Amino acid sequence: MEWTVSELTERAGISGRTLRHYDRIGLLSPDRIGSNSYRYYGPVAVARLQRILLLRDAGMPLAEISSVLDAAETPAAEVAALRAHLAQLQTEHDAVARRIASVEHTIEMRTQGREPRMDIMLQGFNDDYEDEVVQRWGREAFDASNRWWHGKSVRQQRDWKARTDALVGRWRELDEQGLGPESPEVQRHAASHLDWFAEIPGTPTHAGDAENATAMVLGMADQYETNPDFHDTFGTPDAAALAAGALRLHVRKR
Repeated sequence: MEWTVSELTERAGISGRTLRHYDRIGLLSPDRIGSNSYRYYGPVAVARLQRILLLRDAGMPLAEISSVLDAAETPAAEVAALRAHLAQLQTEHDAVARRIASVEHTIEMRTQGREPRMDIMLQGFNDDYEDEVVQRWGREAFDASNRWWHGKSVRQQRDWKARTDALVGRWRELDEQGLGPESPEVQRHAASHLDWFAEIPGTPTHAGDAENATAMVLGMADQYETNPDFHDTFGTPDAAALAAGALRLHVRKR
């Protein structure tokens, strides 16, 4: 059985121009061209067209579709290519979700006559530390925390940020009181800090992985003490150092 261009386009819901374009770029060629210059497509070409249209509807570029179909000698190979494409789409989806959250925040702040807060508006939960988080705990840890963050409403993000600011500000207060890492009050706040870690998906503390949780907390303690960015976060290097020492002591005791 063979189909002409008009017959095939009617059944497939595409235009003759599309078929000619597919032929021109080597994606789908007719089985033969008759003496009347009509193009004829057989069952194999029609089956290939079906796969092309399915992959196109999935958002895959034509050049990539061509590579997939030419290389996909088995269903497993095609599935592997689709999985890679799905991962790319998920990355794009996450980026769009971040932009949506940014616009929503801007609208809410402008409606209230306030300036948007850049740390909430444009950044994910740990965007500033992406390379380090991925290196230490893997890509999924970074992505899980960002999905969790962007799943919050702007109000929920703001409330969580306020609690975080209070948590960090308390370290400054304890340092200004001259308390050391071993003092009961400081150790109680270290426990609260660990509870804060446990709220964040993608962290070993959230997953209940005790061994890796200890390693994570000790790693963060090192960052608090040595990274100037965290000195700014805590207000002073001494407050950051107090948090680092208290967290180390707390997890070792535990």
